[in-house]
Amino acid sequence: MNHNQWKTRRTKQLLGEAVEYDQEYIDTRLAGDLGQAIYDRCVELGLSQTELAACAEMTLPRISRIEGGDTVPTLPLLRRLAKALDGSLNVALTAEDSRVTFTPYAA
Repeated sequence: MNHNQWKTRRTKQLLGEAVEYDQEYIDTRLAGDLGQAIYDRCVELGLSQTELAACAEMTLPRISRIEGGDTVPTLPLLRRLAKALDGSLNVALTAEDSRVTFTPYAA
């Protein structure tokens, strides 16, 4: 999507008009939601990317790409991230929306 397409879509959205999103946009948003959930959980725990990478046995660049929404990790990597972030990873997917959250383990 180029800037003009984004600007037109954003203007329509602000005006309350219906906006349709292509599949690439939806997929990118899911990756961004995952990255944001990981970032938010790290902030809650006071973990840096370096500390998370060490705990999850991953490289720092990989953690950075995941947090930035540039990539979606495999299921085994998601399991390692959930363990390193001391919680369960919850992903809710519907045709229109996605939601990614971490639920901390009980103390």
